[in-house]
Amino acid sequence: MSGNLWSIPLQTTNFNIVVAFLGGFISIFGLVSYLLKENYYLSEALISLLAGVAFGPHGADFIRPKDYAECAEFPESCDFDLNAITLNFSRLVLGVQLVLAGVQLPSKYLVREWKSLSLLLGPGMTCMWLATSLLVWALAGQPPFLHALAIGACVTPTDPVLSAVIVKGKFADHNIPQDLQYLITAESGANDGLGYPFLFLALYLIKFTGAAATSGGAADAMGLWFGMTWGYTIILSVIYGAVVGWVGKELLHFAEKHNYVDRESFLVFAIALALFVLGTCGMVGTDDVLACFIAGNTFTWDDWFRLETKDDSLQPTIDMLLNVTIFLWYGAYIPWKDFHDNSVIPLWHLVILGICVLVLRRLPWVFGMHKWIHQIEEVKQAVFVGFFGPIGVSAVFYLFISLEFIEEHLSDEDGRPRSDVKNLGDQTRIIVWFLTVCSIVVHGLSIPVGKLGFHAPRTLSRVVSESLSDAPTGGRRRNIPFIGRYFFGPDKKDARPATGPIVITGAQRMRSELPVHAGDETPPIRREIQFADEVR
Repeated sequence: MSGNLWSIPLQTTNFNIVVAFLGGFISIFGLVSYLLKENYYLSEALISLLAGVAFGPHGADFIRPKDYAECAEFPESCDFDLNAITLNFSRLVLGVQLVLAGVQLPSKYLVREWKSLSLLLGPGMTCMWLATSLLVWALAGQPPFLHALAIGACVTPTDPVLSAVIVKGKFADHNIPQDLQYLITAESGANDGLGYPFLFLALYLIKFTGAAATSGGAADAMGLWFGMTWGYTIILSVIYGAVVGWVGKELLHFAEKHNYVDRESFLVFAIALALFVLGTCGMVGTDDVLACFIAGNTFTWDDWFRLETKDDSLQPTIDMLLNVTIFLWYGAYIPWKDFHDNSVIPLWHLVILGICVLVLRRLPWVFGMHKWIHQIEEVKQAVFVGFFGPIGVSAVFYLFISLEFIEEHLSDEDGRPRSDVKNLGDQTRIIVWFLTVCSIVVHGLSIPVGKLGFHAPRTLSRVVSESLSDAPTGGRRRNIPFIGRYFFGPDKKDARPATGPIVITGAQRMRSELPVHAGDETPPIRREIQFADEVR
């Protein structure tokens, strides 16, 4: 039977809904983005995460992860498909972010600042890993310590996406020295890829020395760790990233010198490089995250590309779009109900664990080493760098790497985990997601709350002083002079007529594009849009 041609052809498909929501949210957020980020110091990650919760399955249900994975049609593969979507989405965001982070560093930065980076990436990451693992072991029901080491490894790297919040914008320009900004960027970029050795040391030991291990031993675990993790995954990715970055730099130099490349392709070249490295490293199974960072830094080894694109807004724009989208997805995907309804760790243990990890995971070790890191010149800078080591996209990336390893190497043919790791997947998933949420919220609100705590006493003091200094006047304003003046306006007798010419402060002479000659008509006025964050 044919349909009615006069009926309204509504097409409320998932694609139309999510595209409309994404466009609407980014548009509305963009209208107040400067106000939120530069005046109130709220991160786009926190705002997007909250929006994902509000408009996801737990709220308005505009973002429907299970529908995108076709869970209703294929329930047996639902979890696998959702994990694959989230893992690859996280890889994409990390790859682009890390290439851009490498591009933003000055010439030969990794070589010139190797001492400071070695302290943060060597003993610094090791202490962060062990401290987090001890906290997980103590507060998560004392699982086998190897399991705690695997969970701790997921949240050891600092996240480059969230770290960018504190090294960009007005707050960074006014409060963080340039050298320290570069150090934070370099550390967050490099330690993302260096999370593999910590994670796979624990996973290999679980496989070969766990309670239900049937073959091999510690020697097999260490052989795989040195050969596969360090040799194939880490060293190969460093070499590959350096080669691709260098070749890309030389090719772009040649094309630009001979006028083969247009401006648009020139600006987007770093993004294309990130996608190429991400895809090729993924195909051969090496560390694509570390390779992207090395490729980005090698690509701008001579500082040419960085200086050419320093004032361009294309890369930050793509960066912002990816950040907003990934945290919207996280907000809709995070297993919120499992935080209080699970059999592996109670909610109050999770809360205590979150507080302890944020305080003890990084701060004591950075503070203890800051005298040997020349970029950290003051104690307050050491506290700042130690506290702001956010947990975010990189932790989610390593979470799904762990779940993939459990499914492929610690489970039988039917997908049932080995008896000694039957709770490891749930523990890792719940703890890593909860710590990620804690970091996004706490680090996202730390700067605005700190600013509020700094300015609130001064504002209250000024209000009280102004109120007490006002002379008593009649009417209702006598008891509440400041509030009365705010609501009812100043007394008429206090008003003074304006005298002298009216002067508009800050006015500038309007310039015309063409010279004015006698008898010519008034030339058109050239107007330029200059945004608030472009004023220096």
